[in-house]
Amino acid sequence: MLLLHRAVVSALRQACRFRPPPSRLCIQACSTNESFQPQRPSLNFSGDNSSTRGWRIMGALLGFGTALAYHDHRCRASQESPPLYTKEEVYSHRSPETGIWVTLGSEVFDVTEFVELHPGGPSKLMLAAGGPLEPFWALYAIHNQPHVYELLAQYKIGELKPEDSAPPTLETSDPYAHDPMRHPALKVNSQRPFNAEPPPELLTENYITPNPIFFTRNHLPVPNLDPDTYRLHIVGPPGGQSLSLSLCDLYMFPKHEVTVTLQCAGNRRSEMTQVKEVRGLEWRTGAISTARWAGARLCDVLAQAGHQLSEKEAHVCFEGLDSDPTGTAYGASIPLARAMDPEAEVLLAYEMNGQPLPRDHGFPVRVVVPGVVGARHVKWLGRVSVEPEESYSHWQRRDYKGFSPSVDWDTVDFDSAPSIQELPIQSAITEPRDGETIESGEVIVKGYAWSGGGRAVIRVDVSLDGGLTWHAADLDAEKQPPRKAWAWRLWQLQASVPAGQKELNIVCKAVDDSYNVQPDTVAPIWNLRGVLSNAWHRVHVHVTS
Repeated sequence: MLLLHRAVVSALRQACRFRPPPSRLCIQACSTNESFQPQRPSLNFSGDNSSTRGWRIMGALLGFGTALAYHDHRCRASQESPPLYTKEEVYSHRSPETGIWVTLGSEVFDVTEFVELHPGGPSKLMLAAGGPLEPFWALYAIHNQPHVYELLAQYKIGELKPEDSAPPTLETSDPYAHDPMRHPALKVNSQRPFNAEPPPELLTENYITPNPIFFTRNHLPVPNLDPDTYRLHIVGPPGGQSLSLSLCDLYMFPKHEVTVTLQCAGNRRSEMTQVKEVRGLEWRTGAISTARWAGARLCDVLAQAGHQLSEKEAHVCFEGLDSDPTGTAYGASIPLARAMDPEAEVLLAYEMNGQPLPRDHGFPVRVVVPGVVGARHVKWLGRVSVEPEESYSHWQRRDYKGFSPSVDWDTVDFDSAPSIQELPIQSAITEPRDGETIESGEVIVKGYAWSGGGRAVIRVDVSLDGGLTWHAADLDAEKQPPRKAWAWRLWQLQASVPAGQKELNIVCKAVDDSYNVQPDTVAPIWNLRGVLSNAWHRVHVHVTS
C-alpha cells in the first residue's frame, strides 16, 4: 500500500503541473517503443477472480493522475537516451538480492518493489523474473488493459540492446535446431530432447491445462511436418485394404471429443531418488496435465481398414515420425481389445483444447489413450498396424516397466515384467510449496488427484500433522461418468492452523472407486527406473506468528 500511495501522490503532483499538449501528435512523438502498446495475445486464459478484483482496485487507485504521469514519463524518456542492457544482464536479476528485472518487448523494468504487491501473488510474478513478461501475460488476459501498462511504466529502467531484441538464429546442422519455442514458465528437466513440466502453482490454476504449459515429454527431436503432405498409414489385415489418410481424410470420420489427463510414468520420480538413485529424468509433481482432445476414434479408423476383434491376443502398434540419427522411430502399443472398444474412446487426435495440436504435442496427429500411461500416447503418428505381439520398440519392451525394490541393473530382466498400461491412484499437493512460509490462522491446501483405467477419484484425505489426523478435501464439481473418469479431480482444503504451531507437515492421499489408496512411503515401491511413484505426497511449511 505504501508503494501505491507513493505512485498516486507522484502521479497527482505531476498531473497538477501538467499542461495539455497542443495535439495528439505529442503522444505519438513520445512513443519511442511500439512494443509497449497493448498486445492482444492469441492465447487467452483468464486468471482467478481475486486477481481480477486486485487489478481493478489498483487501476481505480491510480486513476487519471497515473495516466497523466505515464504520459509525462514517456515524454521525458523519449528525450533521454535510456540505458541499454543485454539479456544476460536481465537474467542475472531474478532474486530479491540482485533485484528482479523483467522485459516487455525491448524495454527493461525493475519490479523488485512491486513483487509483494502483485495481485496474483509474488510467486506468479517471480516466474517471469529475469525474462520476458509476454508468455505469462498471454496466459492471463487481465494484464491486457491500459492501467496495467501504465503501472509497469513506472518501473522502466532501460531497454534491451538492439542485438538482443532480435530473435536468435539457429544452427541448421543441429537436429534440435527447429524445435518449437517453449513457454519460459516450464521447469526444464532436459533440453535435448526437450522435457519440462509446469510449476505447481500454475498446474492447478485451471481444470484444463493451457497448451503452452502442458507438460512436455519428448524422446527425440520434434519433427517439422507439413500438414498438406502428411499421411497416416493404417496397415490392413490379411485380405483387407491398407489406408493412407491425409488430414482431410481423418476429418471425414465422425469427430469425437474427450477430456483426458495424461501422466508420465516417471511423474514424482524425484521422490524416489531421495531413497536411492534411479535412472531417469527428475520429474517433480508436474509430469501430468489435462486437455480437451478431439479427433477420429481409433476403432472407426481400424474398422474402415477391415480390422475387427480377434479371439487371439493382438496389439495395435503405433509408430511416430520422430526418429534418431539411425532412423529409429518412437513406438508403442496397446491391446487390440482396448483400441476397438468404443467405450475406451481411444482417439487419433488432431485438436487440443480447440486448436490444432502444438508441435510439441504431436502435430498434426497423435494417439490419445484415456486412462493409460503417457508413453502409449504416440505423437506425430505415422503408422498403425495390428500385430500378434506388442510393439518391439525399446520404449515398449525395455522401458516403462515396474520391478521389485530388490532388482538392480545387474539383475533386471525386462522380459519378466509387463509393460505399464493403466496407472495407479495418484495425488499431489500444488499449494503451498515445500519450504514455504505461511501465516498463522488458516491454510489453504490445493492439489490434484487421478487414477488410471477410468477409475474415479472418490476422496482425497489431507493431514496437517504428517498423517496423525486427517481432513477430507473438497473435490471440484467436474462430473465423471462411471468407468470413464479419464480426467483428474482438482481438490482444495481450507483448515485452521493449530494455535502455536510453528510448522506443518502436510500430507495428501487419494482413494478411487475401487478403493485403491496410495501407499504411505516411497521405499516399498522404489524401482530402478523410478516409475509408478505414487506414495503419499508430503510438503513441509513454516508458520509465522
